[in-house]
Amino acid sequence: MRISNLKNVAVVAAVLGTLAAIPAHAGKTLDGIKARGQVVCGVNTGLAGFGAADSNGKWTGLDIDVCRAIAAATLGDAEKVKYVPLNAQQRFTALQSGEVDILSRNTTYTLTRDASLGLHATVVTYYDGQGFMVPVKSKIKSAKQLKGQTVCVQSGTTTEKNLTDFSRANKLDIKPVVFEKVEAATGAYFAGRCVAYTTDASGLASVRNKEAKVPAEHVILPELISKEPLGPAVRRGDDEFFSIAKWVVFGLVEAEEYGITQANVDKMLAESQDPVVMRILGKTEDTGKLLGLDKDWMVKALKATGNYGEIFERNVGPKSALGLPRGVNNLWSKGGIMYAPPVR
Repeated sequence: MRISNLKNVAVVAAVLGTLAAIPAHAGKTLDGIKARGQVVCGVNTGLAGFGAADSNGKWTGLDIDVCRAIAAATLGDAEKVKYVPLNAQQRFTALQSGEVDILSRNTTYTLTRDASLGLHATVVTYYDGQGFMVPVKSKIKSAKQLKGQTVCVQSGTTTEKNLTDFSRANKLDIKPVVFEKVEAATGAYFAGRCVAYTTDASGLASVRNKEAKVPAEHVILPELISKEPLGPAVRRGDDEFFSIAKWVVFGLVEAEEYGITQANVDKMLAESQDPVVMRILGKTEDTGKLLGLDKDWMVKALKATGNYGEIFERNVGPKSALGLPRGVNNLWSKGGIMYAPPVR
């Protein structure tokens, strides 16, 4: 009996080993991307640092670079992206209906969204939290001083729900002034219709930098009232593309950890003897075949956007217009919580 069981275990192990080596089927989303020669990416209507178009229609931002990296990994060209601007109310329907392949639009990962909308949250690309912005002349120093005050907020967001929860928990009787479009909410705040404006802290920095006539006249209060893990989402039912979206981002994070940059990727590919680096770049192992991609999928992504740290610094970091600190979004090895499973 024992010998028989051991034989069965050996057979199962052999079968699993064989299956692990089988290249992945591309999946219907990737098939569609390749057929049209374009990744269709749902993005913000305009949030500086994350997703915004300039006067020439050129899109930039952290969320935009995620789309570009996926286009580079899947099509070999980061420019083969169609950007579809979506407001908060439109974003999930657009993904559910197939209007977009991926939603990369500063969207919070929550249980309800992940479990009930027919979507898969993928990877957190920015750890954030909800805050408040007020005019300096208001002399408000803490969110707890907003008792009975009006606060501008966008509807259909976790922001609106968090504001209600915060007000109720602290017996503040905050009066939300709700707008469907973010532009209307921020416009109302700067026009003085509300004492404060609330959204993710990164969004507050973006809005202050972009829309305030004199940014120094507005202060972002120190408290964060929620956790807002932001990242891209894909449709349920296509596990192959779900894996691609996850592992492109994981690869960018792990590349930073091992010092692979946009500038040195070719040199690392040619000269590095580090087993992890060689594996990430497809020199010793063809991880691409497991995703339905080419062997050099991560090389293409890194050449297009650089690693995660480069993407962060370029779009939202201390030297960018937003000037956000790396903080918890730093690598786990440098005091943050950004951590990627190994590409192997």
